[in-house]
Amino acid sequence: MSIWVLLAVLGAAFLHALWNALIKLGTSKIGAMVILSIAEVPIGLAIGLPRPAIAPEAWPWVIAAGCIHFFYKILLTFAYDRGDLSRVYPLARGASPLAVALVGAALLADTVTGPQYAGIALLACGIALMARGVFTDGESRRLLPFALGSATATATYTLIDGLGARISGDAISYVAWVFVADGLIFTTGCLALRGIDVLPRQPRAWAVGGLASLASYGAYAISIWAMTVAPIAVVAAMRETSILFAVLIGWLVFGESMTRGKAIAALMIVAGVITTRL
Repeated sequence: MSIWVLLAVLGAAFLHALWNALIKLGTSKIGAMVILSIAEVPIGLAIGLPRPAIAPEAWPWVIAAGCIHFFYKILLTFAYDRGDLSRVYPLARGASPLAVALVGAALLADTVTGPQYAGIALLACGIALMARGVFTDGESRRLLPFALGSATATATYTLIDGLGARISGDAISYVAWVFVADGLIFTTGCLALRGIDVLPRQPRAWAVGGLASLASYGAYAISIWAMTVAPIAVVAAMRETSILFAVLIGWLVFGESMTRGKAIAALMIVAGVITTRL
C-alpha cells in the first residue's frame, strides 16, 4: 500500500467518525439521521442507475439490508442520546466485527485462522473493558443496550450484504440500491412513528445532517476506491482506526472525559479488529 493510499484510507476512517460526531452534535439526533437518510436516496440513485442491473435474486437481500439499517440507525441515535461519542462509537463499531467473526465461524464456510481467533479475544477484552467503564465512570448505563444493539444490527446487515453482494453480480450496484432502500425505509419509518415533526425546522440541522451524509458517502467511496488499488483485507483493517478518531473527537471537541481505561479499551478494540481482518 502506497503512502497516498494509506492517507486516503485514514481519511475515510476520519470521515466515518466525523459523520457519527455530526449526528451526536445535532440537537435532535433522530432528526439529523433522517436528513442523512434523505440524502442517501439521490446518492444511491446516482451510483446505481448508470450501472448494470443487479440479479433479481438480490432484491430481497437489498430490502432486508434496508430494514436492518433502520434498526441500526434508531439504536445508534438512542445510544448517542444517552452516552459519549468516545464510549458509544467504540462499543458499536468494535462489537460488530466480533459478532460477525463468531457467527461466521459457526454458520458460514469461511475458515477462521489462529491470528483471527487472537483478534476475537482482544476484541472481547476491549469491549468488556469499555463496557465496564460505564459502571466505574458514572455514565448512564442505559447507553449499553442501545450501543450493543446497534452493533448487533451492524453485524446482521454486514452478513446480509456479504451474501447479497455475491448474489447480485455487481457489488457496487448492490450497495447503491441498499443506500436507496435504507434512505427510503428509514425516512418513511420515522415519519410514520414520529410524524412530520421529526423533520428539523432549523437550517443548521439540515446543514449538519447534509454534511454528515456527505461524510458518510465520502468514507464509503474512498474505501471502495482503495480496495481497487490495495489489498482488501489491509484496507478493511486500516478503516478501523475510525475508532481512535472518534475517541479523539469526543475528547478534544466535545470535552468528554478521557480515562486510562477508556484509552486502553479503545486501543484493544482497534488492535482486535485489525487482527481479525488481516
